[in-house]
Amino acid sequence: MKPYLVHSLPLQNLDYQRLISLVGQANAELARYDGLLQGIVNPVVLLSPITTQEAVLSSKIEGTQATLDEVLEYDAGIQMDEFKTQDIHEIGNYRKALMLASDDLRERPISLFLIREMHRILLDSVRGRDKEPGEFRRDQNWIGSKGCTIDNASFVPVSPLHLQTALADWIQYIQSDDIDALLQLAVVHAQFELIHPFKDGNGRIGRLLIPLFLYQKKKLASPMFYLSAYLEENRDEYYERLAGISQNDDWNGWIAFFLKAIAVQASENAKKVHEILALYETMKQRIVDITHSQYSIQILDALFDHPIFQTTDLATRTNIPKQTLMPLIRQIKDSGYLKVVQEASGRRAATLAFSELLNIAEGRKIL
Repeated sequence: MKPYLVHSLPLQNLDYQRLISLVGQANAELARYDGLLQGIVNPVVLLSPITTQEAVLSSKIEGTQATLDEVLEYDAGIQMDEFKTQDIHEIGNYRKALMLASDDLRERPISLFLIREMHRILLDSVRGRDKEPGEFRRDQNWIGSKGCTIDNASFVPVSPLHLQTALADWIQYIQSDDIDALLQLAVVHAQFELIHPFKDGNGRIGRLLIPLFLYQKKKLASPMFYLSAYLEENRDEYYERLAGISQNDDWNGWIAFFLKAIAVQASENAKKVHEILALYETMKQRIVDITHSQYSIQILDALFDHPIFQTTDLATRTNIPKQTLMPLIRQIKDSGYLKVVQEASGRRAATLAFSELLNIAEGRKIL
């Protein structure tokens, strides 16, 4: 099989009659979601579990098995087995790469240098660390069943001889404007996967670019739009639509799939944000009623930022004196709003979970 030759961008001869209604629907749903984001004083804190869930699901597409609650339990100090710990480290690297890029975009647009830095963080000390983290590949790679040769591969990405040219055209397209930003994003994501510029981690970098691109194009007030839940749920079609481009030049089919994904996921994300905001307002009053403390809001924000926590860590993060905080946490727990994940033992503090928030982030009851 010969290496794929990427299309020059922007694409020509798209079926806009087929795509226009999908473009409109996706933009409308995303605008509703962004309206919610703009109304949140500190989205990084309030939506922290959703950000972690995105890292979990994007990594799951690539084979990790750790769940949201396991990641947060590990963050809180609970030990996991070797294989689970490895998965959690990969998920943690995904979060770090997203945070680095989000900070960088406040100063400058998406660049190839930033993408290489994201990749370096993504593969730091985890599976794939031997695949030249932070470096674009210099060899031909291919995709197929384990042990297959290039001759029977299912897909052979761009030749390394044409890689730099393809990347230069791709980044120039990102920094330009097409007829619609969401249609452009569909092309940006697919073209990156078809170029496949790294030896490993291309899928996760491609999905990380989705909220970053939307933020750069001012479609979002903050880079917090996550598509991996839809792509994980529709994984087979996701890969089939990408393959449809390389095998049949079916860009219209891919773009239609991607726009539908944006519309559906924006609606689902908005629903979760509504539920989280409602929970925050409800708990704000409940914690005041339970504790009658001047520290109520500090405690509440800390619970949303880290919904699974050790009590000693909570004291450090809130700067509330331990002798003051412990009775307040006990009151909240006794009122049924915190569940014990791990009892205190010896010098080890108890680990507690704010289960209502976790259940919203996960989309099902997990605690």
